[in-house]
Amino acid sequence: MVVFLFALFVIATTYFLGISFGYDRYSMAGLALVVSGITSFFGYFYSDKIILTISGARPADPSQERLFSSVADNISLATGLPRPKLFVIEDSSPNAFATGRDIKHSVVCVTTGLLQKLSRTELEAVIAHEMSHIKNYDMRLMSVVAVLVGMITLLGDWLLRSRFRGRQRNDDRENATALLMVVGLVLALLSPLIAQLIQLAISRRREFLADAGSAMITRQPSGLISALEKISLDHEPLEAANKATAHLYIVNPFKENQKKVGFFSNLFNTHPPVQERIKALKEME
Repeated sequence: MVVFLFALFVIATTYFLGISFGYDRYSMAGLALVVSGITSFFGYFYSDKIILTISGARPADPSQERLFSSVADNISLATGLPRPKLFVIEDSSPNAFATGRDIKHSVVCVTTGLLQKLSRTELEAVIAHEMSHIKNYDMRLMSVVAVLVGMITLLGDWLLRSRFRGRQRNDDRENATALLMVVGLVLALLSPLIAQLIQLAISRRREFLADAGSAMITRQPSGLISALEKISLDHEPLEAANKATAHLYIVNPFKENQKKVGFFSNLFNTHPPVQERIKALKEME
């Protein structure tokens, strides 16, 4: 429903911006869709390789990470899903993420810190959380959302650049009223921000859903509660993380943002507050 409403928002914004700036709104929408579609296509099919490369991840060694391999096998059997490819980041900060375009091309990556600091029950809960992301096709969902965000951001940027460089035709200027032009400028400026906020809101909701999925798979919400507490209370930042990959991790890897739980600051967070996630899990016990 959120993605459907988001799509309507993109269509309405495109239409209105086209009218406001005197452009052929349909050709602008088509061009933005083609460009964002091409970039998203490559991102969709090669996102796992890109993310693993920039994160410095390596394939898990079954002889060294036997517990990781064993837990992944058990969770795969419990979910009925193929076992994902397993990767490890050499970092003492505990964290994990899932990536890949679908169930058959999925990856679960954990840090060495996670393997060292979590018990088997806690590790099972974390892997079940990541497997829930895979089962719910969250990577595919976020790819679709990324296309919509990219489309509306490109539109706003192109229209603003063209407007301030004076590339509009005189007859187009005469057709647009002053009010429409002002509203169009405001919308062109704000629409990328609105689109980004919607994307972050969807990301936060999927974390709650994956938490619930983990509790249903393991039948032990306490395992994930304990894991979330350990990961969030570990103050060592994850060096391999950056703003492009932060939303993938089970807990925000930028530890300095953990205490920002106000309404306004939460709008710009990639994850819901850990306290809210733990509260929801306790209600499932």
